[in-house]
Amino acid sequence: MNSLNAFFDQVRLPVEDTLDRLLPPADLEPRGLHEAMRYSVFAGGKRLRPLLSVGGYRAFRDDWPRVLTVAAAIELIHTYSLIHDDLPAMDDDDVRRGQPSCHRKYGEAVAILAGDGLLTLAFESISREPEFPAPALLEVVGMLGQAAGTSTGMIAGQMMDLEAEGSNVDGDHLESIHRLKTGALLGTSIAVGAHLAGAGDADMIAVTAYGRCIGLAFQIVDDILDETAPSLVLGKTPGKDRRHGKATYPGLHGIEDSRRMVGTLTGEARSHAARLGPRAHLLGSFAEYLENRTN
Repeated sequence: MNSLNAFFDQVRLPVEDTLDRLLPPADLEPRGLHEAMRYSVFAGGKRLRPLLSVGGYRAFRDDWPRVLTVAAAIELIHTYSLIHDDLPAMDDDDVRRGQPSCHRKYGEAVAILAGDGLLTLAFESISREPEFPAPALLEVVGMLGQAAGTSTGMIAGQMMDLEAEGSNVDGDHLESIHRLKTGALLGTSIAVGAHLAGAGDADMIAVTAYGRCIGLAFQIVDDILDETAPSLVLGKTPGKDRRHGKATYPGLHGIEDSRRMVGTLTGEARSHAARLGPRAHLLGSFAEYLENRTN
């Protein structure tokens, strides 16, 4: 875990600097829009998706600063999804990362446009990245489009999540929701890094399997924390999933069984990471971190 913490400390600031470089200045017109975009991106967050993308790259190559733009673009996609998820028509949350959510500070219309702007900027930034050949970047655009999309990704999961509110869902359906809503983009973050590092087919199979385990485990832990963590730690309103009748792992399986499922998934993730050899030790350490995550 010490090496993982050192990795986070080493990469987090360059990720922040890259996000600052990619985002339009707050005083660039239309100022209200660009202020809202920057407000949401820099409201906090652990930057796990870009860190994991860099981790996927570092499992194969050492020159990880090359992948920072693409990694930061994934954080823009993630932040767009949070802005839209918080809207009254969706999850209706007034707090995000311990601060007023974007629509509470800037209004719903600006929040919608800020989310749209971040998503658009993410793909523009990837398309203009000079560090990698165009075919590799085109593949990344396709991977992220699927991970964020309407049939195999985040938007599909959000729709399924809305449809499941107040309904009785079985374990398979709940797993599908979580794999799409959260797991797809998080897992693809790692695969994107590995792909740009030139990972071969067999290694990409292991990376993809690792990402699927990590992505589902991450959302189950989120479900658990929504039930158990105080608002100051959680950074958003606790207990909202239960009050809104959302399908969650603790709601269906109970907290202890949900924790056991996380342990199983993170154990499988470590096995997949081990297939990549000693260079992928950070991915194994991240699985351990996730199993013990408290915020």
